[in-house]
Amino acid sequence: YDLIGAAYAERRRADPRLASRIWAALGAARSVVNVGAGTGSYEPTDRLVIAVDPSMVMLAQRANGAASAVQASAESLPFLSDAADAVLAVLTVHHWADQRRGLAECARVARQRVVLLTWDPDSEGFWLVRDYFPDLLALDRQLFPSLRTIAAVLGPVSSEPVPIPADCLDGFLGAFWRRPEAYLDPAVRAGMSSFARVSNVEARLESLAADLHSGAWERRHGALLERGELDIGYRLVVAQ
Repeated sequence: YDLIGAAYAERRRADPRLASRIWAALGAARSVVNVGAGTGSYEPTDRLVIAVDPSMVMLAQRANGAASAVQASAESLPFLSDAADAVLAVLTVHHWADQRRGLAECARVARQRVVLLTWDPDSEGFWLVRDYFPDLLALDRQLFPSLRTIAAVLGPVSSEPVPIPADCLDGFLGAFWRRPEAYLDPAVRAGMSSFARVSNVEARLESLAADLHSGAWERRHGALLERGELDIGYRLVVAQ
């Protein structure tokens, strides 16, 4: 993220519909450690929050008045055990070098619960990765922890689907499932770490552009244009 994260404050804004679900999952927690916090999306403003991120490029983009932040990794959280009511981690576990150790650290620090927004590698993904970037889908299935892996570290967990709104304000990979032309925009892709992990990006985007121009994309996926939201594998996981 020191290399690719310079535009994240612009592109990765919290979507209020997703935020409301994440904050509800925090329950009655009054103090929250936000691990892999980046620029601060999805941090509740009505609770005490301390943010953690290893990248100074990301931390430097946090807004004035944002929660206090420390530079540290998930695998070695600089807090005493039971230091906060809850630990929050939003679309970050797949970036951790040692996911089991990071999850164990979250459990150590949280008195009440650990809340994760993640992607289920057992899901089928969506058209972008299935049709144009199958290697990215395969890589994500290796990188994202399964719900079984999460439960093996945190104990029993609840998991619920998080359908993504068609006009999602955040800029993560699946956010533009009903706006395929957005993936052709380099500024939009700058908010997605996924494209930094695969090769021949431009050639495959040219294929997408050709399919949009010819109508092939709409013939295959036009039914999506009638949908207001779509479950593409994102999950809200809570461990008590």
